[in-house]
Amino acid sequence: MKLHADRAEGVNVIHACDVQSVSVNGTRYAHSILIPHTGDIQRWTPASATDLQAADLEALAALQPEVVILGTGQRQQFLHPRLMAALLQARIGVETMDTTAACRTYNVLAAEGRRVLAALLIESSE
Repeated sequence: MKLHADRAEGVNVIHACDVQSVSVNGTRYAHSILIPHTGDIQRWTPASATDLQAADLEALAALQPEVVILGTGQRQQFLHPRLMAALLQARIGVETMDTTAACRTYNVLAAEGRRVLAALLIESSE
């Protein structure tokens, strides 16, 4: 799926995504990543929702987003609330959806100037 949006200065934009990769600011990533609304894209260790540990989500709270958009792959998978406890205690919203929906939602929120963080799970082919 190709996504086209104007890039506001310094805002990360997802240009394309599928189940195997995501293109952010013209760079293709074939592994799980964290995309803050501004700043550096970071590799994220878990490759699937079943790999997620509480510490993986606790690390997201340190980035201080308003909301985390969690892309869980080809299908939406809900997480146990205990995994998201650190985010919820920090009053950070969490929305879980399939990865293509997460990419679209991230772009909309980033374009609105929100402090959004996309946490996208991609099973690595590397």
